[in-house]
Amino acid sequence: MKTRISLITLMLLSPLVFSEEKQSDVIVVGGGIVGASIAYHLSKDGLNVTVLEREKPASHASRGTFAWLNASWAKQPFAYHQLNQQSVSYWHELSVQLDIPVKWGGSLEWFSSQKRSATLVSQIEEQARWDEPARIISTKQAEEIEPNVSFPSGSVIAFSENDGALDPQLATHKLLDAAKKLGTNVLYPCKVISLEIESSQAVVTEECGKFSAKKIVLAVGANSTFIKATTGLTIPQRSTPGVIAVTKPLPNLIDRIIVAPGVHIHQRLDGRIVIGEQAGAPDNAQHKERLARRPNSYPNNQFANQHFQQLLALATVVIPEIASAEMESMYIGWRPLPLDGHPVLGYTNDDNDVYIAIMHSGVTLAPIVGKLVALEIQNQIQDQLAPYRPNRDFDLIQRY
Repeated sequence: MKTRISLITLMLLSPLVFSEEKQSDVIVVGGGIVGASIAYHLSKDGLNVTVLEREKPASHASRGTFAWLNASWAKQPFAYHQLNQQSVSYWHELSVQLDIPVKWGGSLEWFSSQKRSATLVSQIEEQARWDEPARIISTKQAEEIEPNVSFPSGSVIAFSENDGALDPQLATHKLLDAAKKLGTNVLYPCKVISLEIESSQAVVTEECGKFSAKKIVLAVGANSTFIKATTGLTIPQRSTPGVIAVTKPLPNLIDRIIVAPGVHIHQRLDGRIVIGEQAGAPDNAQHKERLARRPNSYPNNQFANQHFQQLLALATVVIPEIASAEMESMYIGWRPLPLDGHPVLGYTNDDNDVYIAIMHSGVTLAPIVGKLVALEIQNQIQDQLAPYRPNRDFDLIQRY
């Protein structure tokens, strides 16, 4: 017997109205980097795919990410670390195939406290046992490979050679463009407001047309309320805001991701420097009230520039030569972070009609998840995804 989920309707934010139903093998709801990768791999396997995005591709979680590709000490346990290793490796292949610019070179990470530094040493030793090319280097060695970075004297510095970084919006568009060349239909702005399962198909309707498919994938990032409204499932998340600042292009200053106390920094191949904030919002009533609305932007440019200057001051301590950098954009991103820190991948019902794919970090995991989810949609169940099913117990685990 079919599981009736809820009335699902897609409302395309356009005055155009079409009466003819659009048929697909799979509908992917969400045009972020994870949805884009799933759509690409499905279309590569020969399926007829439609992507429906509520605003525009990579406009939410995929835009508000630091975009650090890694299998780091925080990726626990071993099986999850391996999944990330697979995906970083696949990024090397996929970036060449689809002409996605990735700046490889590794990351340099250190902490200010002696206790945390000692823990970092043991974590890097574990990384090495797990075949991750990571090691502890001296301040002098770090200065030799990143001469423009001001490393604190005597720091314990972890050098993870396999890490990289990219422009997540550009990468998403490259994936979608490749999918479109294979026949995928990408529609936006297209807001999904309800869903219904009937006649062995997931049927989606909206003002400008009706879409039906055998299966539907929900790759909706941090929008946990959408999952609840459309499937009845509650996916516990601790989605928190993270500020990402992007500067106007500068001459090449750094070749690696810099993970310093209080701030993350990397420079894209186009010269733009990305600064990620670690501290989070101040704990006061004013910020709590504003963040309750989950904003992506600041009230005005003045506030945005003030926050940019604060982040730039932190970054300048680490890289003095960026003191004169100018703001290009400031964005408040909301991370789709399930309570236990692991992805949510799997069907929501016994009929295998609706599949959920949400996670942090989607940027690192997008390639391997796209490949494996495409296989599962084609009824080839992947055992390595078994720990990440939506019906598991979600325990709060804080790893970073």
